Amino acid sequence: MTISPFSTRTMNLAHFPEQHARRLGDQPAVIWGDTVWDWAAFDARVKAMAAVFADHGVSKGDRVLVQSRNCNQMIESMYACFRIGAAWVPANFRGAPDDLAWMAELSGAKLLLCDAAFPDHAKVKGPEHVIAIGETIFAPDIDALMQDASEIPELATVDRDDLAWLFFTSGTSGRPKAAMLTHGQLGFVINNHLCDLVPGATQADASLVVAPLSHGAGMHHLMIAAKGASTILTTSPQFDTQEIWSLVEKYAVTNMFTVPTILKRMVETSDVAHYDHSSLKHVIYAGAPMYRADQIRALDVLGPVIVQYFGLGEVTGAITVLPAGDHSATDDRRDGTCGYPRTGMQVEIQAEDGSPSAPNVTGEICVTGPAVFAGYWQNPDANAESFRNGMFRTGDLGHMDEEGYVYITGRASDMYISGGSNIYPREIEEKLLTHPAVSEVAIFGMPDEAWGEIGVAVVALEAEQDATETELELFLKDKIASYKMPRRFHIWEEIPKSGYGKMAKRLVRAELERRQSLRAS
Repeated sequence: MTISPFSTRTMNLAHFPEQHARRLGDQPAVIWGDTVWDWAAFDARVKAMAAVFADHGVSKGDRVLVQSRNCNQMIESMYACFRIGAAWVPANFRGAPDDLAWMAELSGAKLLLCDAAFPDHAKVKGPEHVIAIGETIFAPDIDALMQDASEIPELATVDRDDLAWLFFTSGTSGRPKAAMLTHGQLGFVINNHLCDLVPGATQADASLVVAPLSHGAGMHHLMIAAKGASTILTTSPQFDTQEIWSLVEKYAVTNMFTVPTILKRMVETSDVAHYDHSSLKHVIYAGAPMYRADQIRALDVLGPVIVQYFGLGEVTGAITVLPAGDHSATDDRRDGTCGYPRTGMQVEIQAEDGSPSAPNVTGEICVTGPAVFAGYWQNPDANAESFRNGMFRTGDLGHMDEEGYVYITGRASDMYISGGSNIYPREIEEKLLTHPAVSEVAIFGMPDEAWGEIGVAVVALEAEQDATETELELFLKDKIASYKMPRRFHIWEEIPKSGYGKMAKRLVRAELERRQSLRAS
């Protein structure tokens, strides 16, 4: 094949396991419970899974939807898609079947790989084929099919702009949008992450996964796997600090990716004192602000190893970094900062007209550079709204000091962050409004020590209608993912309006705070 000198061909990301199988074949790639897959075995499984996908008609440019808890097959499915040149479309496993149905519809996925624990999700319409992870009656098991897989597909030739990953991230409308991540973009982010988050990482490192692989933890795996380091998965179906710290000791874990609420729980548990965690070099947290007191506690317990980054799925996390050396338990000069711009990225605070803001002046945080995604899948309106002057508009408000450190001071939308998950109220409001007794509803985030923020729903009922807080919660239970459920419900006779007759959440929030203050006094 003749390649033009102006070719934009890039490395297929599935070449990583193939490379490591040759050079590091007997070293651990993935560890889950008592099972260890070295790079040779892992690469063989990736190729067998790619063969199964190809046998089911998946080819370059197709999409494969994955509904699964963390497991080795989920990681393998990512590389299997990349090998064919198909796009990996992982779902947040905590999402409801309706969430997955929308993802299937928007992505046009040809195949659904579904964890046996989610039979209702497997019923979504759209994909031509359904394959299960684990033995079940609703679909054949991927492991059984891999044993009989036919010819292994060659590593697909990919362009730097070829789609690799559809990363679902909610928009202000509440319906999930799919950010297009490409092979070339992800290749840059891998190097950027290695440079800024885990400098000096080698094949001798070990990474523990304590968050869903469908989002930031998946990118963290891809980064650490690029160096030939091992990835360790937890086995408990629930968050288990004892298991986490025992694995850190057992495998001399050097790094992990988490969110502030999980990190807070990890350092507050007595389990942390019972296991050796001196191997840790980088404990990376992102996805939400972290209270200063929680930062100090983490530093006191773990030492100077915590690293913060700020970034959205659209930029694959690569906007700012606050490295371990910039965290201090005693120096409060930069309290509240999310760090400075990532290597190779330009961050700018912009006024409403798109002009750059002066230092310490609040505006919208915007970013440009090779980590920025290729736009939203089949959503030209969102693309038009999200880019200005060649920069991606994050929708977050903040300012930058004279030295280039960024501070997030608010959000342009109503989105709030609970337990590291972005939650957009409109989707929940629309579903709650389908209750026959509900007339109006306002949902917003309120500060919470455990979760960062929690959802609060203020509801006004139709005339002569009745409903309780418990009834409203039960009504929502099977309509939204559990992590989106408001933690508190308040039923009022009337919801405050602005002078224009519109419901203003700032007024609702102020009234709620007033009532809470009265009750406390």
